[in-house]
Amino acid sequence: MIQDPPPSILPDTGIATLLARRIDVHHLSRGMVVGVTDVAGHRFIAQGHSDASMTNPVDASTLFEIGSITKVFTALVLADMADKGEVRLDEPVQDLLPNGVRVPARNGRPITLLDLASHRSGLPRMPANFGLAEWTDPERPYTPDLLYAFLADHELARTPGDVNVYSNLGYGLLGHALSRRADIPYEALVRSRFLDPLAMHRTVIEVPQHLASAVATGHDDALDAVPAWRFGAMEGAGAFRSSAADMLLFVDALRTPSTSPLATAIATLKTPLKEGGLGYRTDHPDGSLLLSHTGGTGGFRSYLGCLPAWDRGVIVLSNALTEITADLGLHILDPRFRLMWHRTAVPVDPAQFLRLTGRYRLTPTQIFDVTADDQGLLVKLGEQNTCRVFPIVCSRPPTGASSTNAWARS
Repeated sequence: MIQDPPPSILPDTGIATLLARRIDVHHLSRGMVVGVTDVAGHRFIAQGHSDASMTNPVDASTLFEIGSITKVFTALVLADMADKGEVRLDEPVQDLLPNGVRVPARNGRPITLLDLASHRSGLPRMPANFGLAEWTDPERPYTPDLLYAFLADHELARTPGDVNVYSNLGYGLLGHALSRRADIPYEALVRSRFLDPLAMHRTVIEVPQHLASAVATGHDDALDAVPAWRFGAMEGAGAFRSSAADMLLFVDALRTPSTSPLATAIATLKTPLKEGGLGYRTDHPDGSLLLSHTGGTGGFRSYLGCLPAWDRGVIVLSNALTEITADLGLHILDPRFRLMWHRTAVPVDPAQFLRLTGRYRLTPTQIFDVTADDQGLLVKLGEQNTCRVFPIVCSRPPTGASSTNAWARS
């Protein structure tokens, strides 16, 4: 049963306190912005800065990479095109691609558009020919030809439609296929379908010059700046940037779809798979519908959440790799959801770090290297990425809290 009345949404002062702890005490991000929408309207709480210069505070208009929240955009475009008869949910994606492009099938079952949108395509999480350089190097874009080359050689291990396995590749292929059917670039397709109708003018893939100064810099888990991610032919999986102000306009469309020009498409989005929809929904413990999605790139984390029955929604944006948005977003919507507990780094004389540098054997075949710089210790295991570690005072988490090992945030 739905609780009546629902618990009060977390107040702005409480949100501000939590943001300050995550940024100023635990150093988990450079900057964070929270947007809340309910019957009282929109409000925004921001803490920190857009980059390491500490001169540009983040606010409701700052642009963050929203990562996989882009997938909700892609799914909504699919729903809209299906509602308008431009595609069928059960249509093989092969039919939307150029002649001669091979899409793998299994047991005589082709991959459909609905399979891609529901993560039941049987495709892997990422194509094997998409690597670090393709993520970050403008000189190595991931082209449609590279996407087609992967599909041509790939054999499915699972029959499409059978099992839910999260796939960035599937959504990248879906966005690419829909843009081909509409005969316009992916970003223009999303803009024409709902960004412009919802007045989301600060939601972009290619950043126009007039918005360049609003773009936040991404950071890794040590708060070192990292390059922006590029998606190429995989844009439908996670390429958009947006602001908290823009994203609340989108949350409002999900919260009160009857007032939105996207009402029919949103209904398809929320309808369970077994009833012919896309199944973009989970159940809140009290029995109401929860619409939510997380997002992450090499330097950003994001969370979108909406409880239509309670007439409230939230967006949480962070310009660092560490996952600190989803638990906060859920806690804001319903304070009964627990927050993650984070250890606090303690100051240590840098000279002490030098005593710990060297090579350490983890197993007979695994050796990790410990080095130091002016900020502390760095650890690298084999060919894995180097991560920064922080000194802590060992203690137990508060009773009932969820813990996370923050001594090595990677």
